[in-house]
Amino acid sequence: MKISTKGRYGLTIMMELAAKYGEGPTSLKSIAERNQLSEHYLEQLIAPLRNAGLVKSIRGAYGGYILSNDPAGVTAGDIIRVLEGPISPVDFTEEDDPAKRDLWLRIRDSIAGVLDSTTLKDLITYQEKDQTNNYMFYI
Repeated sequence: MKISTKGRYGLTIMMELAAKYGEGPTSLKSIAERNQLSEHYLEQLIAPLRNAGLVKSIRGAYGGYILSNDPAGVTAGDIIRVLEGPISPVDFTEEDDPAKRDLWLRIRDSIAGVLDSTTLKDLITYQEKDQTNNYMFYI
C-alpha cells in the first residue's frame, strides 16, 4: 500500500492542528506556508476531514480549523482511511490461493495495526535518538 500525497498532506494538516490543540483555530494558509504546500490543495483535503468529524471549521477574521477531539484520541488510521479509503495492500478474491490470501490479510492487518496504534499525540511528541543515544525533539 502506497500512501498518496492526499494521505501524507492530510496527516501534516492534522499534526499541525494537534500541535496547536487548545490554542484556537489555525488557518490553512499558515499550515501551507509553514510546510511549503499548496493552500488550494489543503483546502481540498480539509473537506473530507471535516465531513468525517475529525476537524471543525471556525468562521471569522481569526478563523481556521481546530481538531474535534484531543490528539490522543485521533489515530493515523482514522486520517488515512478518510483520505485514502480502506487499508488494503492488494485486491484479492476468495478464489486466490489460500496461502497468498493469508499473506495479504496479515500485511493488511499489520499496516492497520501500526496506523491504528499511532495517535496524533504520538506523532507530535515523537523523539528520535541520535547516534549518542541523546533524544532529539521534533515539535
